[in-house]
Amino acid sequence: MPEGHTLHRLARDQTARFAGAPVTVTSPQGRFAEQAALVDGRVLDAVTAHGKHLFATFGDRVVHVHLGLFGKYGGGTGNPPPPRGALRMRWVGSDAWTDLRGPTACEVLTPSEVEVVVARLGPDPLARRPDGTAAYVRIGRSRAPIAALLMDQAVLSGVGNVYRAELLFRHQVPPFLPGRDLGPLRWTAMWADLVTLMRAGLRSGRIVTTRPEDRDRSGGRVRQQDAHYVYRRTDLPCRVCGTPVAMQLLAARKLYWCPVCQSG
Repeated sequence: MPEGHTLHRLARDQTARFAGAPVTVTSPQGRFAEQAALVDGRVLDAVTAHGKHLFATFGDRVVHVHLGLFGKYGGGTGNPPPPRGALRMRWVGSDAWTDLRGPTACEVLTPSEVEVVVARLGPDPLARRPDGTAAYVRIGRSRAPIAALLMDQAVLSGVGNVYRAELLFRHQVPPFLPGRDLGPLRWTAMWADLVTLMRAGLRSGRIVTTRPEDRDRSGGRVRQQDAHYVYRRTDLPCRVCGTPVAMQLLAARKLYWCPVCQSG
């Protein structure tokens, strides 16, 4: 599942390619055909993101997309190729096209319905004025592990498995620590770091969480094998203390951490 910075990059790209002009919206697969007709030929105002949700505004109608685990976009310039397979939605503009396949959600909403969707979501670190206060209100009264809370999109939006594992490591937080035992000062530092990391990911299109001194190669472009502290590094030595990185399933997702650096 893509993390929040990827959706914000998609929103910027789609706005740049399609906004300000009519867009042909179809559903070659047929599952979205009736709703596609509601916005087909309309002028796209803009595409925005909140966490892992995309909202494409066509006047008083908004196309809401949530990619989920299997959704993905593809596209290009010029004329699109003939539709193939389960193609849920296709946009065609004056000189660009984009295809959507396999999303969890693809629907047309009214602005008031969009507000309902966003109200169910926690604050987004990539918002124009990010504020993690509401997230801590929920974290600070919960007995659930902080690792689970960080992935709960009702607590905060856009954090996936990579940012979750790396943020906890960077702040030496035990992943199974109950949320209510995470102090407000620690959360303030974590939130500020998360905003910084996700903004960097938005700019570069990559998630890089390691500091130069903790990489095998400290100079030049960061290699993928040097980009993370614990994510997908099961049994490899911790970059800081050398202890093998641990992995365990939590809510059906793989959780990575260092048993020593994050011992609490």
